[in-house]
Amino acid sequence: MSKEKLLLKIIEYLIQENNYDIEIPYSYESLKKLYKTLVNIRLPKPINEEILKLEDEYLGLELKDKKIVDVNSLKKNEDNIILWQGDITTLNCDVIVNAGNKEGLGCFNPSHVCVDNVIHTNAGMRLRLECSKIVKGKELSTGEIIVCDAYNLPSKKVITTVGPQIINEVTKQNELDLSNCYKNSLEYAIKNGYSSIAFPSISTGLFSYPINKAKIIAYNSVKEILSKYKTNIRVIFNVFSESDYNEYRKLFKN
Repeated sequence: MSKEKLLLKIIEYLIQENNYDIEIPYSYESLKKLYKTLVNIRLPKPINEEILKLEDEYLGLELKDKKIVDVNSLKKNEDNIILWQGDITTLNCDVIVNAGNKEGLGCFNPSHVCVDNVIHTNAGMRLRLECSKIVKGKELSTGEIIVCDAYNLPSKKVITTVGPQIINEVTKQNELDLSNCYKNSLEYAIKNGYSSIAFPSISTGLFSYPINKAKIIAYNSVKEILSKYKTNIRVIFNVFSESDYNEYRKLFKN
């Protein structure tokens, strides 16, 4: 089945499920945009398994059209550490970390370009459903992690963690919470025998943590855990923008 036909079937189901009064567009790009909106705003309630299978098929075809980056092909900046600029959902890595919110269910705002939104959209609706089973309606604490399968992503697992949100200025508690995001995620990966883990720049987007301070917390936290466990796990600091990439580069120059 073509991607267009798969999208149509998924969209028709989601519209009917929620009794939306929406006119279905004709162009493929418009269908993709509508699909993204509908799956982003959908609550994690039971869904027909056949629809999830259609979504798996569609996202599998989408993945085939992307350039997948093998973590083993990336050049190390230090012994175990790699700085990489790109889309985390195209990274063939054992574990990727998602900077989520306290609900732990992904971003419900389709217009956001946050990593939470991107990961959930590309993993598929199964990810939100699994997150919901884990959190059971409770809020996550800052620095806490939950672990799910990666579904339609090239990685194996997705760790969702909640970074601190900066109100006025960075506090000692903010620093501790951000450090725990990195430490808890990396310790999970090490203890479960994974060979690679990729971190986005946690809290530096909508949560307003200054990247020049956040990168130091991230780096020191990772180095501490690597030293503690004497492991060969590859740790990727994943950035998307050129400005963030240049900020992290300063770490390795120094």
